[in-house]
Amino acid sequence: IHNLMEDAATAEICRAQLWQWIHHPTAALSDGRKVSERLYRQFLAEELEKIQTLYGAEAYAASRMNEALQLFDDLVTSNDFAEFLTLSAYGKLD
Repeated sequence: IHNLMEDAATAEICRAQLWQWIHHPTAALSDGRKVSERLYRQFLAEELEKIQTLYGAEAYAASRMNEALQLFDDLVTSNDFAEFLTLSAYGKLD
């Protein structure tokens, strides 16, 4: 449906995998670094900077990227695993 289901599924898989790695600290990257909330936040900051550069300050400011980022971050770092990302996102729809 206009790639929206595929986008939601991809985000769901990513969010669930990150939550799993952060909350079960035996996960490690190929270079041996342990996956942690600190490492996640480091990568998040790096990727956010790339997105801001790609879109430009004005377009980024006009977007809902920060709202989406906060939702994703809350779900990834929450102590409890939320069943579905989309359930939390529905309340944010206009």
